[in-house]
Amino acid sequence: MAICRQISERYEIHFVEIGLHENHVHFWVQSLPALSVKEIAQTIKSITAKEVFRRHPEVKKELWSDSFWTIGYYVNTIGQYTSEDIICRYIFGQGKSKESKEYKKVYSSQLRLSE
Repeated sequence: MAICRQISERYEIHFVEIGLHENHVHFWVQSLPALSVKEIAQTIKSITAKEVFRRHPEVKKELWSDSFWTIGYYVNTIGQYTSEDIICRYIFGQGKSKESKEYKKVYSSQLRLSE
């Protein structure tokens, strides 16, 4: 969580929730419009990967490549066309198959109002 706090302080990206499924992570973030959605995803992926490798060099040996994260990602925004409820249903619905483990919330906060 220290990595996420550092990202939050430096880039003004507020982590609302972080959750895990068996092979992927969901970051629900809130940010100022100064950063594009792509920049937010790249920032989180880049900094967290560097920190994981720095703190746990043995992880690199377990990966098929030098990349901690896959190239792709799914992003959606809450706004005019998509509600918070729709995003939550998508996230929580990810682990519903018999073969898949349930979603595990590892961090939770509240949305912040603009100052």
